[in-house]
Amino acid sequence: MLDRLGLDPLTETVYRAMLGSPLATPEEHRARLGLTTDQLDRALGLLRGLSLVRPAADGDPQRMHVVNPRLGLELLLARQRAELAARRQRMEEGEAAVAELLSEFTPAHPVPGESPVVHLDGVDHVRDYLARLHDEVEDEILTFATGGAQTEENMRASRPLNQRLLARGVRMRTVYLDSIRNHAPTVAHVKWLSSIGGETRTAPSLSTRMIITDHRLALVALDDQDSSLGALVVSGRGLITALEALFESVWGRAQPLGPAEKHEACSLTRQQDEALRLLARGYTDEAIAKRLGVSPRTARGIATGLMGHLDARSRFQAGVHAVQQGYLPTGGPTP
Repeated sequence: MLDRLGLDPLTETVYRAMLGSPLATPEEHRARLGLTTDQLDRALGLLRGLSLVRPAADGDPQRMHVVNPRLGLELLLARQRAELAARRQRMEEGEAAVAELLSEFTPAHPVPGESPVVHLDGVDHVRDYLARLHDEVEDEILTFATGGAQTEENMRASRPLNQRLLARGVRMRTVYLDSIRNHAPTVAHVKWLSSIGGETRTAPSLSTRMIITDHRLALVALDDQDSSLGALVVSGRGLITALEALFESVWGRAQPLGPAEKHEACSLTRQQDEALRLLARGYTDEAIAKRLGVSPRTARGIATGLMGHLDARSRFQAGVHAVQQGYLPTGGPTP
């Protein structure tokens, strides 16, 4: 009963025994309570520390004086009240210090009335923000998963998080790159995600890594290939609407993961068609590789195959032949 005042059950038992028989010696209390010498010494030491007992005034080492409980316990309560007040003061000072510190840095979320875009500098800040974002999402999360094949470590780490989100009733829609269809571990992961309720599709290319939550916030990578540049947190309603429109446009053209697409010998695959569009816009092999989520070597192979398919000896000639053969609009490359 007195544990809230710092007395454990054994010490409280000794204290009550001494209050009931104040003239008994410690040894008599030990024998009556069936305690060891160490147990009694520990209890008496705690009681002395709480100022509930003290050596008898007559100097007899065999006797202990028990302080009147009304006085002793009231003093103990007063001491705890003082400690509580001191803790509250430290807490208030700590809260003020935290508020002052936070005021010196960019807030985690864009603040109403201020800029609708916040820059998260560096991969560590992005990861911290992602953890917070996934904890707060309630309705829907939309994702552009760039980078092509996913690493085993990332897929393994994401599984518990995906399960928690779907168990909370959050709708998850993710667009991966077509290139993942050639990576068996990523295909297995995407199929697993679909099996527990996630919605997944693939597209030939994606402009950037992006996550949108609850029609309210978006996290957009500044550069998929350089995580040190960080990301932007976007909250403006107009900006969110535009990003959602981009997602829905890509989602509408993307395909569910299934058997490899069939195409006529004279036609292009979706990946080749996208690579041709990027070539016509002047993208280098390295830039095309990033957009398609493949290696630069694979991108060069795709470009070489396209030139052969179009019977072209240069990239410029490939663009001309692509327009002539109806693969690209005559008005010039699309954005």
